[in-house]
Amino acid sequence: MIGTVLVANRGEIAVRVVRTCQELGIRSVVAHSSADRASAAVKLADDAIQIGPGPAKESYLNIPAVIEAARAKGADAIHPGYGFLSENPDFAEVCEAEGITFIGPPAGVMARLGDKSTARAMMAEAGLPLLPGSREPLAGVAEAAALADEIGYPVIIKAVAGGGGRGMAVVRSAGEFAEAWARTRASAQAVFGDGRLYVERYLDSARHVEIQVLADTHGGVVHLGARDCSLQRRHQKLVEESPAPRLSPDVVAAMGEAAVQGARAAGYVGAGTFEFLVDTDGRFYFMEVNCRLQVEHPVTELVTGLDLVAEQIRVAAGEPLGYTAVEQRGVAIECRINAEDPARDFAPAAGRLAECELPAGPFTRVDTHAYRGYRIPPLYDSLLAKLIVWAPDRDAAIARMRRALAEVRLSGPGIATTTKFLAEVLDHERFRNATHDTRFIETVLPARRATA
Repeated sequence: MIGTVLVANRGEIAVRVVRTCQELGIRSVVAHSSADRASAAVKLADDAIQIGPGPAKESYLNIPAVIEAARAKGADAIHPGYGFLSENPDFAEVCEAEGITFIGPPAGVMARLGDKSTARAMMAEAGLPLLPGSREPLAGVAEAAALADEIGYPVIIKAVAGGGGRGMAVVRSAGEFAEAWARTRASAQAVFGDGRLYVERYLDSARHVEIQVLADTHGGVVHLGARDCSLQRRHQKLVEESPAPRLSPDVVAAMGEAAVQGARAAGYVGAGTFEFLVDTDGRFYFMEVNCRLQVEHPVTELVTGLDLVAEQIRVAAGEPLGYTAVEQRGVAIECRINAEDPARDFAPAAGRLAECELPAGPFTRVDTHAYRGYRIPPLYDSLLAKLIVWAPDRDAAIARMRRALAEVRLSGPGIATTTKFLAEVLDHERFRNATHDTRFIETVLPARRATA
């Protein structure tokens, strides 16, 4: 069994991992930057170690510093959380070479699935449905434009190494293609260090639905149902729920079977997420695999009763899953409360929290690293808290979430949050009727505000 876990992350996910380690009787050590020395995770963990200054490149993305921290603190495993090094195959490979258990999939699997074009080809071979598009990175703008003409507009240009909603551009006409290609290539090179791109058909009215899978080292693979993540702004998720509403059991079962099939074909181990687009006729298409724990994993935990971090640790320790199917009960909804100002196009709004009061009550969960007096650093992701509720049915879950959002008090000089905006989303009839899609926030809400 694993004795000490180095938590190589920050914010709410670091707190989340520390808490599960405590429940499992595993010693936890938080690796933190100088900007996070007073973080909630540092206060809760058994031990902590500073790995560098504030900028992520010099701390959370510094592989030698993280490995040295694990050695210094006697950690025999590293949990990477999400973001930062969580999907870096080089990091997983270094952990393996150093005899440290990486709590995630094998480096080779991560490398293949992290390359979006390779993943598309692999999943096509495994029989998963794909939108029309390129199977390999495209050589240049001329080849890409010719393919876009062939499959028909609109199309989406995606970075092979992309993730987290970055490195992509929707193109609606041939006249826009060359400029969008150049812009996306430059962005991908700057952000990911890899300018390779591919193109696929873009669905204007689609839902973003994902399947959570767990796989052990003994050949066991199971899916944990579907999550709807369609409410997004700039491809960043804001509200998630499980089960996916207004989706037939047959479609969910087929998606789950496809995800399990894809995980087996890839040799996947650990917790992972297969992401799909679902069109208005209920047809689904594979998009990508996220080789890590998702931000929205709590909604799956609440409807299945599983602790996904504990499952990750058990699998990493070599234990079998011990089950072949998991039952879902009720409905769970998650709202991401970000330190952003919706009135300024969701611009980051960092500062010191003078007020920090968070909801409680029946079946109400808050995952956060925030506390009164906490200074939100401007160096990292703006996620401040995740508010998650459970109820027997969707209407009751929406009512519970609406009540919980009304209890949120997060304020301070310069600070703005998405709390009221999220309440507006939940009050909209299209969300309540589950007729929203991935373009809801960018098209429907602005139109509503303009006529209000």
